[in-house]
Amino acid sequence: MAAPKLTLAERLYLPQVVGGLAVTTRHFVRNLTLHTLHLFGLAREQKAAVTVQYPEERKVYSEGYRGSHRLTLKPDGSVRCTACFLCATACPAKCINIEAGEHPDPEVEKYPVRYEIDTLQCIYCGMCVEACPCDAIRMDTYVHPRLWGYRREDFIEPKSTLMERSRVLQDRGRDALMDDMQRAYEDGKATGPAVSSPGPAPAR
Repeated sequence: MAAPKLTLAERLYLPQVVGGLAVTTRHFVRNLTLHTLHLFGLAREQKAAVTVQYPEERKVYSEGYRGSHRLTLKPDGSVRCTACFLCATACPAKCINIEAGEHPDPEVEKYPVRYEIDTLQCIYCGMCVEACPCDAIRMDTYVHPRLWGYRREDFIEPKSTLMERSRVLQDRGRDALMDDMQRAYEDGKATGPAVSSPGPAPAR
């Protein structure tokens, strides 16, 4: 199939450039005018820009949104993960670190003594969720990754944090996870049951 021939105007790209500049200029003038009017208490009913003013405003994520991870729980409240390492093996970013140990229950072969996700390395592709054979890890928390911290360790989520997200989701619903994260963000420190507490300062 032959490629369609472009007209002279299409080859020069001038109509597309002018059209793009017109759209940009129109939005700029409109938003600048409305923001100026808002400063004087006018036209408050008209929103100036579509930018979400986080954390004062919140965007509702879609059902298919891949948010922060959580480790699912058994009916007795213990972690469902069997430390099979399939999620860590499938992870293209190599951000999952698992340390397996012997389970106290003789009916269970092993469990993760340590389960950590480095959110600075994670690309939130969902490969870990797809690889897990026992539905032990999910990304249906509807919470975006943590945005603040002063050390690399602040962005490493331990097993306790990943399990706590499942408890909060079950007991208080999906909005509670975002409420806890926003509260911690506004306080400027890791507080709230859905966010891990900061560890001790590293030795100098």
